[in-house]
Amino acid sequence: MGYLDGFVVTIKQHRLFGGKRITKNYSGGRVAKKNVAKGREADPHDRDEKAPKPERLHGRHVLNRYEDGMEKCIGCELCAGVCPAKCIYVRGADNDPDAPTSPGERFGFVYEINYLRCIHCDLCVEACPTEAITETKLFEFSFTNRQDAIYTKTELLVGEDGKPQHLPWEDWREGEDLLTSGWMRATSPSGDADFEGINGWSGELGYGLRAPEPVQTDRDH
Repeated sequence: MGYLDGFVVTIKQHRLFGGKRITKNYSGGRVAKKNVAKGREADPHDRDEKAPKPERLHGRHVLNRYEDGMEKCIGCELCAGVCPAKCIYVRGADNDPDAPTSPGERFGFVYEINYLRCIHCDLCVEACPTEAITETKLFEFSFTNRQDAIYTKTELLVGEDGKPQHLPWEDWREGEDLLTSGWMRATSPSGDADFEGINGWSGELGYGLRAPEPVQTDRDH
């Protein structure tokens, strides 16, 4: 591809040259932004539509809780160790015996993900022994400063309803906060095909014990 070919692809996405309201290359809600620029009140429904997403898409992360509300993260740092981009920073601390944060001896006292580095490979999800870290289907989020790009434990931890927190710079749409563990539930233990379709994980706050993801051959029919 020549130097100018990339510009041609970009220009074709503009509405003056046939760009569509439903865009594979997400336009960032340009319709809503234009209305605000003209002094009109922002309407959450006046935005570009998103293309449907697969259930196993790798989006921004969440830290999950057990059904009783206790945190799943035990501060083992395996996710940080396996991360090829070195974007995860974890520090564990001992649980208070009288008021434990997690069921184990330790919990994740510090948990940070730098999304300026994250490549959404999902290796952290596969390395986690307690299914604490999983990924949502949200990838339409942007930042105006570096600090917002570093998600802390407070921002990553799911709420009391078990759903991800909705931060100001994230473009959540209806239903996108429901599927937060599709890839984890589709991965059989140690790659053994005998475990396909069998529950091998714990329940999640707000959802209970989720059903396994169907195998690929079943999804295609």
